[in-house]
Amino acid sequence: MKSAVETLSPTRAKLTVEVPFEELKPSLDAAYQKIAKQINIPGFRKGKVPPAIIDRQFPGAAREEALNDVLGTKYIEALQANDLVPLAQPDVEVVKYDDDGPLEFTAEVDIKPEIVLPETDGLEVSVDDIEVSEDDVTEQVDALRARFGTLIDVERPAQDGDFVVLDLKATKDGEAVEGAEISGFSYQVGRGGMIDGLDEALVGVSAGEEKVFTSQLVNGDLVGEDVEVAVAVSQVQEQELPELDDDFAQMASEFDTFAELQDDVRERLARGKRLEQAAAARDAVLEALLDRVEIPLPETLVTEELNARRESVEQQLSYAGMTLDAYLEEEGQTQEEFEADLDRRVRDAVAAQFLLDEIADKGEIGVDQGELTEHMVRRAQQSGQDPQEFVNHMLEHNHVPEMVQEIRRGKALAQLVEGATVKDASGNPVELKNLRPDGTIGDPEAEAEAVVEPEAPADDDEQTEA
Repeated sequence: MKSAVETLSPTRAKLTVEVPFEELKPSLDAAYQKIAKQINIPGFRKGKVPPAIIDRQFPGAAREEALNDVLGTKYIEALQANDLVPLAQPDVEVVKYDDDGPLEFTAEVDIKPEIVLPETDGLEVSVDDIEVSEDDVTEQVDALRARFGTLIDVERPAQDGDFVVLDLKATKDGEAVEGAEISGFSYQVGRGGMIDGLDEALVGVSAGEEKVFTSQLVNGDLVGEDVEVAVAVSQVQEQELPELDDDFAQMASEFDTFAELQDDVRERLARGKRLEQAAAARDAVLEALLDRVEIPLPETLVTEELNARRESVEQQLSYAGMTLDAYLEEEGQTQEEFEADLDRRVRDAVAAQFLLDEIADKGEIGVDQGELTEHMVRRAQQSGQDPQEFVNHMLEHNHVPEMVQEIRRGKALAQLVEGATVKDASGNPVELKNLRPDGTIGDPEAEAEAVVEPEAPADDDEQTEA
């Protein structure tokens, strides 16, 4: 087999492959044998029909069968011979396929671009300081406090922050809107997230009263159309919160004093902020390295990723009961700005993947079974799936190579970050190497020394006494 490659662009190549008849013949012979076993021709035993008879009865069938067998195999051989990594399915064209002559075909395909890795020496980035304010602590304590609050009926109109038990019904031209009716629902005034205008309508309404207002639905057949919404309140309740004292700490946590509870909240917030800082450091290092290298991107791959991201956004908005137009209006963003931002983020993500793959290849970064299992379990937990079901799905749909590549990219990025100088806004070095998944900082030397030596077995006298 002979092959030649023509570079159409940094991310697209055209292979021209010529397969001599001698290499085609085994596939042709196999095709004739396969067809012979599948057909019945009077005067011939099954499986013993001569090729000439097969060609007469089924013109071109064996040649087509052989072609399908050869194309895939020879295409892969040509890729390997020319050190090309395909990124998509090829556009194949058969140029020549004579009875006794060679097979010649071309294949145009998007390929992984060649990347010259930039120097990483002197790579320095800055991230924000870790700041846990008293307002942050108060917000967390208040959220915990609200979990232990009690609701008390009050004989007054509803105010912002009150809880109400309500019935709600939407109508259009006097007809009830299907799926837009609830009853006996407990709702906190001012929380939002239900239907526009509800919070404003509830303020000032007492138990036993009803209010009608106009709003627009965010899902269903009447999205964007005005409907009449009637809301009837059966109860108005005020939330009574426990005092923030030692008794509350003992009721809501394992701590004896409220001061200890506050300290624990402060520490947990700091650990979370530390993880956020580490994520920001990884992003900053990767962005700084991408600024040092030019990576050509295949437009077909970018387009596919753009379509996938756009579909994902629209699906998430649909689950939240919101249209893309409503989301853009809420964000103060035009359709053109949204598309431009999405395009930029997709191109950055694709470029980052190419860069990290190249670093992983050059560094011969591998993945062991333990790392793969841990990664899939973590992915299952993040998506709220049963780990075993998630693993089975990955295996069944051949997604394991994608999982392996994700791990390799993560390890490559970790190496980059460890080799870079990362400081916070105050100029202090940021500890990343020993950062644990829970946000605490480990001490490898101390942990190694903490390994407990096995106890020596008791001697014979001690065993006898026992």
